[in-house]
Amino acid sequence: MVGSIKKGLFVGLKTTWTLGKIIFPITLIVSILQYTPIIHWFAKLIAPLMGFIGLSGDAAIPLVLGNCLNLYAGIGAILSLDLTVKEVFILAVMLSFSHNLFIETGVALKVGVKLWVILAVRIGLAIVSAFFISLLWQGGGEPAQYGFLSSKAEEVNGWMAIFMHGIEKASFGIIQLALIVIPVMIGMQILKDLNWLVKFSNWMAPATRILGMKENTSLTLATGLLIGLAYGAGVMIQAVKEDGVSSKDATLAFIFLVACHAVIEDTLIFVPLGINVLPLLLIRVCVAILLTIIVARIWNRAEIVSRKEATYEH
Repeated sequence: MVGSIKKGLFVGLKTTWTLGKIIFPITLIVSILQYTPIIHWFAKLIAPLMGFIGLSGDAAIPLVLGNCLNLYAGIGAILSLDLTVKEVFILAVMLSFSHNLFIETGVALKVGVKLWVILAVRIGLAIVSAFFISLLWQGGGEPAQYGFLSSKAEEVNGWMAIFMHGIEKASFGIIQLALIVIPVMIGMQILKDLNWLVKFSNWMAPATRILGMKENTSLTLATGLLIGLAYGAGVMIQAVKEDGVSSKDATLAFIFLVACHAVIEDTLIFVPLGINVLPLLLIRVCVAILLTIIVARIWNRAEIVSRKEATYEH
């Protein structure tokens, strides 16, 4: 047991260092940019496109903040705007698919998932889902009634104060990362040494096979579903190294997780917006399952065709 804890602690610290090198600088840079005109300038730039997905021009601000920073920043911006119930729900669905793009894309790249795959899935799902909700839902025109979250943003004056605030925010992000990743890695190592992970993989095997992946991706899926994409990436990085998770399975797992991850936190966080979060959760889960199955089937067929062509050439 002591050996398992030591090994898990080492792996956890190593993973924290690997992910921290991405999270710290990005958090610092984006936190500073938040106090410059750049983010609001970009929001104004995409504002004319908002009407296409049933949103007003002001809705561009929470979209930009949510994608550049995190869900909390996006929700904070929503709370400061006068929007309809339909607009709030569309924004919630979009942000549930596409948020914290810089950091979560960075950790996905560490696993070996291609950049265009990550961006196409996340941004594509956000835009397509918003378009169809806007097209199919004729109601929701009444003003949104927000819940118990405060919409007041923290005020920081002076460039040195802004820089120190960014350092504080980035440091807190690393501490939070370590507090989650290290215990998870220790727990995983203990379960692995006790051979419980094999039993868990066997139990999850039917679900992973339906999604087009091998059993050794089950732990990655479960971790990402519960604690999120960024933190789940730590487990995936380790799985790719030790459990022989293929590049194909890692990509499929990430396609599933970018559509549906941290289902508890990322669902409950929208409760203060006064919307029904059950449809939001169902949309995420159903889209993740269907998209992963479709991509896996297309990928498998392409591999079969490729093998047949190679056979004919010989």
